[in-house]
Amino acid sequence: MTERLSPEEAAALVRPVDVVGIPLGPGHPGGFLHALGGRTDWEDLLITGALLTDFYEVFGRPNVRFLSGFFGPLERLMRDQGGAIEFVPADFRRFAPALEAINPRVMATAATPPDAGGWCSLSLHAGATIGQIEKTADDPDRILVVEASSRYPRTLGLGEHGHRIHVDRIDVLVETDHEPFVIGEPEPSPEERAIAEQVAAFVTEGCTIQTGIGGIPSTVATLLAEGPVGGFGIHSEMFTTGCMKLHQAGKVTNVKGVYDGYSITTFAAGTRELYDWLDGNEEVRFLPVHLVNSPEVISQNSKMVSINGALAVDLAGQAVADTLAGAQYSGIGGHEDFVAASGLELEDRSLICLRSSTTVNGQRVSRIASQFPAGTIITTPRHQLDVVVTEHGVAELRGRTVRERARALAAIAHPDFRDQLLADAEMWPPG
Repeated sequence: MTERLSPEEAAALVRPVDVVGIPLGPGHPGGFLHALGGRTDWEDLLITGALLTDFYEVFGRPNVRFLSGFFGPLERLMRDQGGAIEFVPADFRRFAPALEAINPRVMATAATPPDAGGWCSLSLHAGATIGQIEKTADDPDRILVVEASSRYPRTLGLGEHGHRIHVDRIDVLVETDHEPFVIGEPEPSPEERAIAEQVAAFVTEGCTIQTGIGGIPSTVATLLAEGPVGGFGIHSEMFTTGCMKLHQAGKVTNVKGVYDGYSITTFAAGTRELYDWLDGNEEVRFLPVHLVNSPEVISQNSKMVSINGALAVDLAGQAVADTLAGAQYSGIGGHEDFVAASGLELEDRSLICLRSSTTVNGQRVSRIASQFPAGTIITTPRHQLDVVVTEHGVAELRGRTVRERARALAAIAHPDFRDQLLADAEMWPPG
């Protein structure tokens, strides 16, 4: 029997010693999490999830730990202030078995209010939690909390993956007016625009596209929406405002070889306009991450082009995308899955994009490194990189020798560092 409770009443069902599971950021039940912060009686509360999108007081309470699979700015801030925030190294597909091993007694997620048939759409997030949501619904010893807000779009799944749960299977329904978090569309920097213009040249008629978050993918989408080519498919871990713009420009046909007719994603994040556009939209379908990020599925798409970022690349072609000086910065997500799977056929391309330099303590630092220092944590190994793009050019690595790759990478470095890197490229890595 479904109970309809306030956020505070639902939070009271969590024991002082307990385990709570929540999805990635867009699926967070915000009102419920804020209500948990109103309690101070925690003895050993473990919460597992990823990518916090709001300040939740509960994570600053004594005896509360948060296991995160993907850091955002809030995780980094809380960690740096001494909070009990710990990173769990796993790509997005491995979130599901990790969550199953933890076996939370309480699972909580955001959704839409029940429709006339009693179905709650899981809205902005399919991800890796649906298995545990279903198992919790079936287990009388566990509690499924669903926070329903009409501010969330009603989105659709596909086939046996309905991307919804019936109200009769929910233990606790919390009705709020919580707003999903919004990612704006800032004006791109000159460097981001220069990179995006070079990236767009790789996206030809009929390509299937995967993009990540940030100024470069957003600018790429804008250029493609305004450009002459189209007939695109979309198969992307994250569905962004840029993906919507491609649809609105009539550039998306989704004739791509797998899941034809639909843009495929596992979560969405962007502007309020995006969420309103997604509401009831049958062109976009949300599937669990084990399908969306499967290299076997990705590689079935025709002319697959993946567009992802990195923090640094060395002359061997190794990419660092989730750590800075060994400290956790973001997460692995689907980075390696899309980088690897998008290069399995000659017509596929995998692009890693980064500005050539950054500023640290007032000093310019190259993001193309000769050798990474000891202790550097690699996100993606050298053999999986295909194309690296900076504002100064393009390095195509596939099929090239160790020496040719090093020279190509040095050639797209910032001019302040280029000559030294070109000299280093003659000796490192050893051939």
